[in-house]
Amino acid sequence: MKIQTVTKEFLRPLLGPRKKNTHKSDYGRLLIVAGSKGMTGAAAIAAKAALRAGAGLVTLACPDSEQPLLAAGLREVMTFPASSRDGAFSLRAAAEILDWQKEKKYDLLLIGPGLSLKGQVPDFVIKLIQKSEMPAVIDADALNVLGLAGALDLLKKGRPKIITPHEGEAARLLGGAVEKRPVAALKLAELSGSVVVLKGRETLVALGARLMKNITGGPALAKGGSGDALAGLMAGFFAQRGIGKGFTANTAFESAALGVYLHGLCGDLAARKLTERCVLASELTDFLPEAIKVVKNEK
Repeated sequence: MKIQTVTKEFLRPLLGPRKKNTHKSDYGRLLIVAGSKGMTGAAAIAAKAALRAGAGLVTLACPDSEQPLLAAGLREVMTFPASSRDGAFSLRAAAEILDWQKEKKYDLLLIGPGLSLKGQVPDFVIKLIQKSEMPAVIDADALNVLGLAGALDLLKKGRPKIITPHEGEAARLLGGAVEKRPVAALKLAELSGSVVVLKGRETLVALGARLMKNITGGPALAKGGSGDALAGLMAGFFAQRGIGKGFTANTAFESAALGVYLHGLCGDLAARKLTERCVLASELTDFLPEAIKVVKNEK
């Protein structure tokens, strides 16, 4: 089993300059489906990260009960309030979001941060993934739904996808404990037909038989919300890469590797200034401009 390392040299060509005569649609229209009562922060962190990564347009679909709070805190993000029950998405919300997508024609879906598993959320997630025709980044509670439902093979249908399990989520998806991380990552890639980002120390990125490990990041990332920032970064990069080069398995893999490396580097840079103990997940992408300059050898 050959494991390559994600390097600046591999990533540098993915961070080319923007053309002067462009507009927001040239950098991807991203629809984020996230949030529930008590977990609105996850949605906000993911949306901010996607914008910071450079996505041209970001809309957050969230439970209508939580929309006023999220809209007040996300000035650059549009919000779409969908039907809710007890602070979480209702099943009816899936049809509303799918109808909204038909009208607005978003390029990419990010689903999962802060959804919860209560009430009708599992049925909502399954229906939305089944019916959506968008390429997607599938994260957090959306992965937990697939694991509990034994529905990982759903992801083989349709357009390219990135999934982002930590070891606990990977164990639920595989139906057993993760003993060897590289084996688990490749198995998940086979079963899902997706790019797999197996989070943890030396996060792994897998596609088919291809496997890369990341060497940035450390204890500064060990806080709630860090994974939401990563999901937003990967989605933001995939939105841009997909518009430029097509939404393919390869551009998904490149976007995942780019997001993982820069997310970890943001943590490293933040720790130098704030200490490993004091970094907040919401602060990680404040260090993204500096991290990009490091990758591009501009600093």
